[in-house]
Amino acid sequence: MINEYKKYLNDTEFYDNSAATVKGEYEHQDILSLEAFEKASKEITSWDDYSITPLVDLKDLASQTGVSKLFYKNEHYRFSLKSFKALGGAYAVANLLIGKLKEKGIIASSKDLLAGTYKDITSKITVSCATDGNHGKSVAWGARSFGCNCEIFIHSHVSVSREKEIAKYGATVNRIDGNYDDSVHFADKTAEEKGYFTVSDTSYEGYTDVPKDVMQGYTIMVDEALKQMACKPTHVFLQGGVGGMAAAVASFILETYGKDSPIFVMIEPTNAACLLQSAKNGKPTVVHGDLETVMAGLSCGEISMLAWKILENKTKGFFTIPDEPIAKVMKYLSNLEEPVVAGESAVAGLAGFMIIQHNESYRKALEIDENSKILFLGTEGDTDSLVYEKMVGKSSADVLKKA
Repeated sequence: MINEYKKYLNDTEFYDNSAATVKGEYEHQDILSLEAFEKASKEITSWDDYSITPLVDLKDLASQTGVSKLFYKNEHYRFSLKSFKALGGAYAVANLLIGKLKEKGIIASSKDLLAGTYKDITSKITVSCATDGNHGKSVAWGARSFGCNCEIFIHSHVSVSREKEIAKYGATVNRIDGNYDDSVHFADKTAEEKGYFTVSDTSYEGYTDVPKDVMQGYTIMVDEALKQMACKPTHVFLQGGVGGMAAAVASFILETYGKDSPIFVMIEPTNAACLLQSAKNGKPTVVHGDLETVMAGLSCGEISMLAWKILENKTKGFFTIPDEPIAKVMKYLSNLEEPVVAGESAVAGLAGFMIIQHNESYRKALEIDENSKILFLGTEGDTDSLVYEKMVGKSSADVLKKA
């Protein structure tokens, strides 16, 4: 099975960032920190239906690829949203509302918001964002849960299914022309004109506080995974996008393990490799043109400035991969003895590993060998059920009937 992925090597680009990678103490506590994690954890674990998502031990694949352990964090079961994004956007909404109440002299918590204690105030507030799907759904879910209004902006390539998934949480959804980055700029302009509060998962000059909350929420997933592994990972494969998830994972691990931290490897779609290009250029770089990829959640041309500060000197290897192997990996996971429902963006890291392990120079550069213990973050389930069924050949319900 694993040999099926060798043919994709010719369509893979690798940038060795070893020269820039510094093995040192984590120094970005002003962005993300274990102290702020404790606050986020206290809030998020108090929400209704919070539960720890599974960590899957891919024993057979580890054996086939000549490594010690492969672990896949399965976010299909994260609240009702089937995505790790539930931890970020919703947490940022809650923090924003708590902050607005504090300005009025009211000390509140997530529990107060969930109970509707201050809905007479929060109902006058509108949050908004641009999204490829999952982040917007989290913001909309958070707005409904915590008692405020929500307006979401999607770009022309977002599927109708994802649009409906956002709208079902009561948000007003607007579709605009252009790509994801165009929708970000349009959403910001609209928010300024209408007095909305932007809850974005990407940061830029003058806008950093809310993205910090979004990324800090994601660290709950990492804390769970490290405890479930019961061993320290030697490598962590990360999906790209704007870099928010990757930075959240890296920050938590770097501050936890310090100089003994694992090797971080970035995987991006060929058409949307803003992190790889930034690494090559030694500075944040915007990728223009067609950003379309089957890995919908990674279709981003501009990096998060905050995320880049964490990732630029801590990520050893940057890879791009084509779209073609994504369905194969989704099908592979769906056919395990204990099947896993994994969305298109969720398997990017695993797909990257399955391709590059066929190149001995890549393995050597990344120090992958028989002792390696590798962690993958399976960030979403079938968040677009129609796309999932088309790619896998059966619905998630049919996949899980086997379980």
